[in-house]
Amino acid sequence: MSAFPAPRVPLTKEVPIMIAASVPQRAGVGLKAQHYRDILDDGPDLGWFEVHPENYMGAGGAPHHYLTRVRENYPLSLHGVGLSIGSDGPLDKDHLNRLKALVERYEPGLFSEHLAWSTHDDVFFNDLLPVPYTEETLQRVADHVDEVQDAIGRQMLIENPSTYVAFEESTMGEVEFLSLLAKKTSCGLLLDVNNVHVSAVNHGRDAFAYVDSFPLHLVGEIHLGGHAPDTDDLGQPLLIDAHDRAVDDPVWALYDHVLAKGGAKPTLIEWDNDVPGWSVLFEEAKRADAVLEKHKAGITHDCAA
Repeated sequence: MSAFPAPRVPLTKEVPIMIAASVPQRAGVGLKAQHYRDILDDGPDLGWFEVHPENYMGAGGAPHHYLTRVRENYPLSLHGVGLSIGSDGPLDKDHLNRLKALVERYEPGLFSEHLAWSTHDDVFFNDLLPVPYTEETLQRVADHVDEVQDAIGRQMLIENPSTYVAFEESTMGEVEFLSLLAKKTSCGLLLDVNNVHVSAVNHGRDAFAYVDSFPLHLVGEIHLGGHAPDTDDLGQPLLIDAHDRAVDDPVWALYDHVLAKGGAKPTLIEWDNDVPGWSVLFEEAKRADAVLEKHKAGITHDCAA
């Protein structure tokens, strides 16, 4: 998929060489420390694992020990949360250098980031904050994407956000913004199906129409996750992209529609908070794998059943 060559890390005593491995059109899960032992002991039949690179930017220690062992047996995807692609200021060069070193060390099959900002000057926020969809924002984000891709020597995927408010100054829709960004930079896209559902409910829009207008041929990875139901100040339904529970039935149904329209894609079960035991997470991945396999075989079905 990528037009960028995958770099090779030199063989040293400190860092074992990793051969680039493509992420298959199967389900993967986020790698969590509490599951290291289950994974290494059982060797589950899973397509791949994904990690936040910010958790592995130290030089060594237990995180790298376990990630190296997992990476020896499974393809890996890196999903960044700290580049602040949408920020007004320049990218953090130190962060970018650490990211480049991690990519060279582990040879991930995919690398992605959020369409969001989380820094301003020297202030770092815990949230991934949305951007207005304007020509000015588009150029700024495109410049940042180009800088990242040039630095790490490979394509990155940009994820559609979950949103709770809309900017009055936006001059284009989200799908148009992402499509233009991909055209300007040759980046790929990460389609978070839960984010589509969350944003659609929060803004009173049609999630299926969003998918129908999305450039699915540019999607290199799909995310599925759980959301928390709430209400806004007017008592209207409000969904929070919480990543703290199983995938809900409407999201499974939307995922089925995505695959029917765009074909099978590597799919992550995203569960970052209130993380359950390994067996629960693995069952979610097996459910996604079953949906993927049926679509590969050309069989449609109701995956919410």
